[in-house]
Amino acid sequence: MMNLLSERSRVFERADAYAVSEYVNQHVGTHCIRLPRRGRPAASINHRTFASLDLCRISYGGAVRVTSAALETSFHLQILLQGQCSSRVAGQEHIYVPGEMLLINPHDPVDLTYSADCEKFILKLPVALLESACLAQHWCVPAEGIRFLAARHDLSRLGGFLSLLGLICQEAEGEVEASDTVPGLYERIVAGKLLNLVSSNLSRAVGQVPGRIDEIRQYIEAHLTDDVTVEQLMAVGRVSERSLYALFERHLGIGPRDYIRRRKLESVQRQLTGPGARSVTEVALDHGFSHLGRFAQAYRQRFGELPSQTWKRHRGLEPSACIGAQNG
Repeated sequence: MMNLLSERSRVFERADAYAVSEYVNQHVGTHCIRLPRRGRPAASINHRTFASLDLCRISYGGAVRVTSAALETSFHLQILLQGQCSSRVAGQEHIYVPGEMLLINPHDPVDLTYSADCEKFILKLPVALLESACLAQHWCVPAEGIRFLAARHDLSRLGGFLSLLGLICQEAEGEVEASDTVPGLYERIVAGKLLNLVSSNLSRAVGQVPGRIDEIRQYIEAHLTDDVTVEQLMAVGRVSERSLYALFERHLGIGPRDYIRRRKLESVQRQLTGPGARSVTEVALDHGFSHLGRFAQAYRQRFGELPSQTWKRHRGLEPSACIGAQNG
């Protein structure tokens, strides 16, 4: 197994296990440890921060049980360097050995027991990094977030992933000269490689993205007189908020809220130029514009005239012939 983090990154060596645990709580992830009743295990930890990644090599020096609530904002990749680790998830137990990787999703609780001779390497990746990598590769992030389908992985089958982690550790420890852009480049590479090597709930790629934006646009068109929310659009498109905004920017060049307002204004204009509109106020309220002054201003910015002027012009009236023309 290659050397992931050298002595250059040593923070604690043969230290109190609870002191090491507290350091992990601060930098890697909140957890609780349970140690044997007898003896005082000597724990060690190496740690580096590299861009948004946290790299950690840790051994507790004794058998230890680690439990944690869901990590929520990050993914954890744990690579067994020596010893064994048993994992209990949903009533099932798996035994990990050196050369295997445990992948913990953000919403999964943790219940792990390490052998006394166990040493592991942890890579902590923020959820935001994985979501950004998805969008860069034109994948849509599901509304429930990214989730990898399996926890256990054989590193020999992950196409050079371990070598990539070795390079990142070298960069983090300054063993090779690097520019300021290198950390950001490496974090994007590791996120992209993980997404492409490990099965996940990301099932739709770029060829199917237009279908999602079309579904969302159709929903908006059918609800122009309703108060359409971003949350509703996320549900219709089955995407996260980040993916929703990316879809709108990529395909429409505008954010979802601005797009909804633009389509409402265009619908108002169509009705004002048709034969059925009884008043500007009625049409504006029907479309959810409760503040008539702001509505009139937005309408004029969009179409170059007040809504009242549009209404009068299509009824053969002079704009000045009707009281309140300037108020929309």
